[in-house]
Amino acid sequence: MSIFRQAPPKTLSSSDLAAPDYAIDVEGLGVRYNLRLTRQTTVRGSFRNLLKRNEGPTHFWALRDVSFRVVPGESLAVIGPNGAGKSTLLQVLAGIIQPNEGAVDVVGHISSLLTLGAGFDQDLSGRDNIRLAGAFLGIPHRVMEEQLPGIIEFADIGEFIDASIKTYSSGMRARLGFSIATAVDPDVLIIDEVLSTGDAVFRAKSKQRIIELTKNAKGIVLVTHDMAWVTEFCNRALLLDHGHVIKEGPPEEVVALHEERSEQARIAREAELARKIAAVEGTQPSPAS
Repeated sequence: MSIFRQAPPKTLSSSDLAAPDYAIDVEGLGVRYNLRLTRQTTVRGSFRNLLKRNEGPTHFWALRDVSFRVVPGESLAVIGPNGAGKSTLLQVLAGIIQPNEGAVDVVGHISSLLTLGAGFDQDLSGRDNIRLAGAFLGIPHRVMEEQLPGIIEFADIGEFIDASIKTYSSGMRARLGFSIATAVDPDVLIIDEVLSTGDAVFRAKSKQRIIELTKNAKGIVLVTHDMAWVTEFCNRALLLDHGHVIKEGPPEEVVALHEERSEQARIAREAELARKIAAVEGTQPSPAS
């Protein structure tokens, strides 16, 4: 059984139970994908799949038995090779994907660049998309109007703020999304690789904003391939591989293990490639003398 619960922020009275001491609590999380589920389903295709039901696996676990906790004021970096399950994990935390197993408890208001980026209206201007994002997040119009100048200034996309989103580059969209997500005073912020987007000045601004949120006891989970960022600015790190937690702990230790495993994988790939090349060359006839 899977459970996803997002507790809304509230003011506790003396009669209330003690507030949780965490921002995110994940226990035994599992997400399973159907390998034979396609967007187009036909009678012939369904019959063909039925005949092939015993040919290979029908599903795979993108995440399995994942457990961790993020406390207020903590910045958790999720790292790992491609296909490790990092983006799936963030989508679960953002409420986009419902888990097949385990429980996820997020306390307070979530702000996610995953949902903001997907929610941009292509035909509206950047300015109007800021207002639209505020409405999606349940922020009063008056409050969003007060924050509008600061969001525009931080995004720093110039006159494009009044152009339609469909004219934006991916970097401009990321800048605007990051500016919105971090300006709405979230209790939990979820980020996927946005810090690698944009120029050096914007990356520096982004990192400083993350540090400020952490100091204000916000819980942050981010996916990044920037190991320098992980070791310098994150409190903890979690290494995923093939959907399983390999290690969780101090960033320096987790990054060192990740780099060691990456190097071992690279050596293994090169050895396998050399073996295949040698096998192919060995089957070819020798050139005539």
